[in-house]
Amino acid sequence: MKRLAIVLALVFVVSFVFAQESAAAAAEGESAPSSIWKYFAAALAVGISCIAGGIAVAQIGSAAMGAMSENPELSGKALPYAGLAEGICLWGFLVALLILVL
Repeated sequence: MKRLAIVLALVFVVSFVFAQESAAAAAEGESAPSSIWKYFAAALAVGISCIAGGIAVAQIGSAAMGAMSENPELSGKALPYAGLAEGICLWGFLVALLILVL
């Protein structure tokens, strides 16, 4: 329940940050609703992917530490899995960048 409250608070704050820019775009004759949704989609792509990446790294890190406490030779085998979980955040950023550019 706390996570949902945090995500909703972030969405609420982000909407106020981009409200000024959309008002300026509307004054210039640009279509404001399309630019609002573009920023909202980019924020969701980065936000959700970073939350998911953090959860994945937490799960993998704790499992890797437990495995290394029993067998110290497993440290090199556990590191790539943590790196793959961090890659989720990078893909979310790339998707957001493509949303904003295209």
